[in-house]
Formats: sequence, C-alpha cells, structure tokens
Amino acid sequence: MFRKDKTQMPAPEEALPGRPVRAFPVPARHFVLDAPLEPPFPEGTRLAMFGLGCFWGAERRFWETPGVVSTAVGYAAGHTPNPTYEEVCTGRTGHNEVVLVVYDPARVPYEELLRVFWESHDPTQGMRQGNDVGTQYRSGVYVFDAGQRAAAERSRAAYQERLRAAGYGDITTEILDAPTFYYAEEYHQQYLAKNPHGYCGLGGTGVSCPIGLTAAGD
Repeated sequence: MFRKDKTQMPAPEEALPGRPVRAFPVPARHFVLDAPLEPPFPEGTRLAMFGLGCFWGAERRFWETPGVVSTAVGYAAGHTPNPTYEEVCTGRTGHNEVVLVVYDPARVPYEELLRVFWESHDPTQGMRQGNDVGTQYRSGVYVFDAGQRAAAERSRAAYQERLRAAGYGDITTEILDAPTFYYAEEYHQQYLAKNPHGYCGLGGTGVSCPIGLTAAGD
C-alpha cells in the first residue's frame, strides 16, 4: 500500500516495519575532517542535530563551520527502525533527512550552529525545501538538553520577526527532543566532498538571523 501524498506524516501503524539492526556499514572516519563518524567522539565535544532539506548540502554547511569536529547524515524523527534511503523516500517511514553535528563548544557556541541552520534554508516551506517535496525535507531542530531547546526557541522567535518583516510567512520548523539517529548509507556521508558537482537543493531566504539576540541569557 503506497501513500500518494508524501507531505503527510504517516501514522505509526502505516509506517514501514524496518529492521532490528542497520543494514549497511558506516565509514569509520569523516571524509573531510578525518574524525570519527560514530561514538566515542573527542572529549569535551557536544552533539547537535538539524533537518533543513536534502542532507547532502546541509551537511556541507556544517562541516565548513569552524569549531565543528565531525558531521554525519542520517534519518530521524520518524517511526521505522533502521530505515534505508529507499524506504525514507517512499514517505512511509516518517523520518527526516538530518545532520548530526559534533562540535567543540569552546570554539563554536550552539547559537552559531543555529544561525547556520536558519540562514541555510527557508524554514517557512512546511514539508518541502525548494523542489524537494516530502516529509523527509521538513525543517527541524532536535535538541539534546534544556539549554539547546531554550536557545532554539529564542532563535525561532527572533528569526520569525525578521522573516515577517521581509514578507515571509510563519516558520514551520519543529523543535523536538533529539530522537534516535539512524546513520545513512556510506555513499551519502560527505556526499558533496566526494561529488563536488553533485546536487545541492538548499537555498536560504537571504534574511540574516539576529544571533546576538538568541544568545542572551543562555
């Protein structure tokens, strides 16, 4: 039974069953940063997770950010355990294409990662990003603690004001506690470093995020 509308989240009972373990290997090292893709990560680092459209271009935005130690692409915030890319593309897993970011808070604050997130896509588009349509392309911030949630919510409110002043509608970004992260297949990891002329569907609004406001009180 195939769902015709990929912009509607499937109910848990509609989701594909998945599998108990991952169906493919993950590279040991980051193709660009030469850091581990899976734990354990370097001491003192922290995790962040974002969804902002096709994860190929999204991951590049973060590995290019100073202070980011490692990145990996995968699937999160859906129902199907250990999904494959083909399954996610059916719209029947509920998963989003996301980037797991390992960062050094002594070198880059979480608010700077939020600025990269907001300015790298259009967070008002709902279940799509440009020509990429479906639940896997929705905007999302997946937080690992109360401090990240507070910063994400402040930044969303501040950026909403800037976007509205520029003529954009309401932000549709979901802010959720970090769900299980399922690594994507090896060929997706650091895809645009391996394929420099590959597809990148990301495009921001051109509206800057008032990062100074979001850091207040954090």
